[in-house]
Amino acid sequence: MKTAVIGLGVLGASAARSLALAGAEVTVLERSAPLAGTSGTSFAWTNSHNKNPRSYHDLNVAGMAEHDALAAAPGPCRPWLARTGNLEWAEEDGAERLAASVAELTDRGYPVEWIGSRRARDLVPDLRVPGTEIAFYPTEGHVVPALLLARLWGEARDRGARLRCPAEVTGLSEVDGGVRVSLSGDDPAVFDAVVIATGRWTEAVTAAAGHRVAMASPDVAGSATVGLLGYTNPLPARLHRVLTTPALNVRPDGGGRLVVQGLDLDADADPAAPPPVDGEHARELCARLTGLLDGTAGARLESLRVGQRAMPADGLTAAGFLGGSDRIYAMATHSGITLGPLLGRLAAQELTTGQPAEALADFRPDRLLGRTDLPPLRPARFAGQQ
Repeated sequence: MKTAVIGLGVLGASAARSLALAGAEVTVLERSAPLAGTSGTSFAWTNSHNKNPRSYHDLNVAGMAEHDALAAAPGPCRPWLARTGNLEWAEEDGAERLAASVAELTDRGYPVEWIGSRRARDLVPDLRVPGTEIAFYPTEGHVVPALLLARLWGEARDRGARLRCPAEVTGLSEVDGGVRVSLSGDDPAVFDAVVIATGRWTEAVTAAAGHRVAMASPDVAGSATVGLLGYTNPLPARLHRVLTTPALNVRPDGGGRLVVQGLDLDADADPAAPPPVDGEHARELCARLTGLLDGTAGARLESLRVGQRAMPADGLTAAGFLGGSDRIYAMATHSGITLGPLLGRLAAQELTTGQPAEALADFRPDRLLGRTDLPPLRPARFAGQQ
């Protein structure tokens, strides 16, 4: 099977790897560069928090398990997955929400426990422990997106996958026996099947195929699809877990650097006007970090990015064939880091065997075709999750 994968973020690389493993001839078409979209600006927290309905929760739990399976398989690549757990607490106005969330997850059999300050300090020695109950989720963790992409795309290349970059897709149309792909500044090409894995550009690319999948706009300042991510200088702080706290979310990023996110500050996030790395928002993020962890005095940001989230218009994952086609397959999700390896494998299964993946039954993209009646998504407590 001669297959094109459009986009080289985590989803595209995962699909390319799984298709190549299944024996397909894979060409990846990338407009600008690997990790140029949402995958490169993600908090990259693997979890199944507040992911409803139940089928979406279960899909994300399966995504976490897929990471474990991939990490357990030998490969000459630096580890990308740190399954070291997440600590969360809430202030008074959020305590009821947190308690309800923990109760729901417990009922679902999701690992979570309440811990005290001594245990919290054992888990994160430099934590300035709050005077409140702390929820600990031992199976959660974080990913270094570039290292995950290296593993997925490296194994795809080892099995013959090729990259065409820059290659901007301007049109998709089914023809006898395949899919015709029109490319800016180049001759069109015909493939047996095409996988669309273009993140926040999904609506435009699917529209070019005649099956527009509605996505929340990634450009609206202060919306659920935009957020600020700060990347610190190397710091002598002992943190190897994820922290999701009322003032700041934090995770390690390698080399002593930390990724920081203050969800309330996302109201000021504007892709058209990224804030300066030494401005008010950067100073606020660093001040919050210093109040949270010892060893972070003098922290500064080396980078402050405006992330633009890939979010289907109803907030849920979309994965499947478009408009009755068995040749054009689309994937789009806000949970791209958690679900990436799983969605790539399931897409390859459906493309190469024709066997539907039961886990995707509630998430077919046709529910979003041409939709204009969905209300705009609003920022949520866990808008930064992946």
